[in-house]
Amino acid sequence: MLISGSGSASRSAALRGATLRDVTLRDGLQLTGKPLPLERKVEIVRTLLELGVPELEIGSMARPDLVPPMADTLALVEALTPDELSRCWVWVATPRHVEKAAAAGVRNFQYCFSVSDAHNRANIGRDTEASVAAMPEAVRLARSVDGRIQLCLATSFTCPFDGDVDPGRVVAIACDPRTDGAADVVVADTLGQAHPGQVHALIAAIRDNSPQRRIVFHGHDTWGMGVANTLAAIDAGASMVDGSLGGLGGCPFAPGASGNTSSEDILFATRPDWLTPAALATMVDLSERLLADLGEPNRSRTAQGVRTESTPFAWTAAIARAN
Repeated sequence: MLISGSGSASRSAALRGATLRDVTLRDGLQLTGKPLPLERKVEIVRTLLELGVPELEIGSMARPDLVPPMADTLALVEALTPDELSRCWVWVATPRHVEKAAAAGVRNFQYCFSVSDAHNRANIGRDTEASVAAMPEAVRLARSVDGRIQLCLATSFTCPFDGDVDPGRVVAIACDPRTDGAADVVVADTLGQAHPGQVHALIAAIRDNSPQRRIVFHGHDTWGMGVANTLAAIDAGASMVDGSLGGLGGCPFAPGASGNTSSEDILFATRPDWLTPAALATMVDLSERLLADLGEPNRSRTAQGVRTESTPFAWTAAIARAN
């Protein structure tokens, strides 16, 4: 049966036009118990950028005693070139974080707080309103170094302490005048409990109420909805989506959260122009080596798929040749 129609064509174009941001080195690593050497982090950054991954999240300004895998974030920043850093983001939660990161050379700041007060207190140590009130100063500091800043809204769907989150509260924060200095809005399904209908509705509401912003979707795969939610977000207007190698990751302050949506799975579903079977094979190899070193499971279905014995299929044949 042939599939035709302008709707199918436009949807296919939207999927191919969506940008992946790989968050392995921040959200992916922050729950791991085994530290990753700085040189391995540099290798991962450069391999992913060379493959064609458009943007990366490489670290966090969180307190190193609370999130030890992020302790060398500024050392990683200093090891990268300005051109590499132009495609890399660092997680921040306060104006002071922005100031310290900017001094090290960061120019892309993801200013993150939770829509839920309970999770924001657990994660950042203050109510959501305090984080919103501080954002204009964070924007000012980012702009003072010609940087970009994102508004990242964690627990946009559910909170591990308070349960369901009112979507109207998410939209209200996105449209609050104190947050309008952010060029992007990151909508995070922190617990991976959302379903595609919810994701589509919330992304569409933010798109309609804040049309000048790029919308980013950050998903987790706790209930197996990671790829489906990502595609729903793209269909509703998100133009960047987050993933991590092998589905690594989770939030240390969000009980019940599992790994991120797998970067490999997102790429296999969206098929950006730069993704070739050979590029995917290199990414899977990088992912498998990383997860083996960390002692973490590989949750990527695509990584499993390329290992199947179906050599006439280009995506499996490429990794067979690489090995």
